[in-house]
Amino acid sequence: MAAAKELTIKDSLQSLWKLQKIHSKIDDITILKGELPMEVSDLEDEIVGLETRTLKLEAEMKEIEADISGRKNTIAAAKIQIKKYETQQNAVKNSREFDALAKEIELNKLDMELGEKKIREFGYLKEAKAKAIEDAKEIFESKKKDLIKKKEELERIIEETEKEETEFAKKAEKAEKSIEPRLMGSYNRIRESYRNGLAVVAVSRNSCGGCYAVVPPQRQAEIKQAKKIIICEHCGRILVDEAAMDA
Repeated sequence: MAAAKELTIKDSLQSLWKLQKIHSKIDDITILKGELPMEVSDLEDEIVGLETRTLKLEAEMKEIEADISGRKNTIAAAKIQIKKYETQQNAVKNSREFDALAKEIELNKLDMELGEKKIREFGYLKEAKAKAIEDAKEIFESKKKDLIKKKEELERIIEETEKEETEFAKKAEKAEKSIEPRLMGSYNRIRESYRNGLAVVAVSRNSCGGCYAVVPPQRQAEIKQAKKIIICEHCGRILVDEAAMDA
């Protein structure tokens, strides 16, 4: 059985360059999708939040209605008690009994006044809750329409790019297998540290293709030879000579 071919530095650089180009294609598709996936997720969270808020407000509304009903019952009961005590006052035999009944009548009247005050307060609160529910439902419908629109747009882009993205992902996986693990780890760390995802860049017009810092002539000569891995002294990206990589 023949021994596996030992990879040279140039082989590794060519594999990295190939992988970078594949990843850049995948990044282009991600850019095409833009922030739609995040927007869809945010809208879904907002809608769930609005549903929860509406349910809470509706539960609070029921509690207010129950409180109003309870206060009305208290007022009705107080009225009955007042009539009863007033009737009893007509049959009392002394002022002490009359005064005791008068005190009970006064207490029930105070209960009625307090009940009426609370009903007014609950009425204002009920109006505020009703408005909040109406606003929440209005926002919910608006967000729901936005979500449908964003989902349709995202689904269209996914449908248009899914096949291409899957092919690039397979190519990337294959390319990664030909790269030494430690080098692959360095590539991933560099790639993750830059928003544009560029970890391997070609020298162009005597400058780094990532940060555009000038690359000295001697350094450029070493990069063309591809006998060792050279990184940009300014941005830390791996530098390659495009012609050497595509050879």
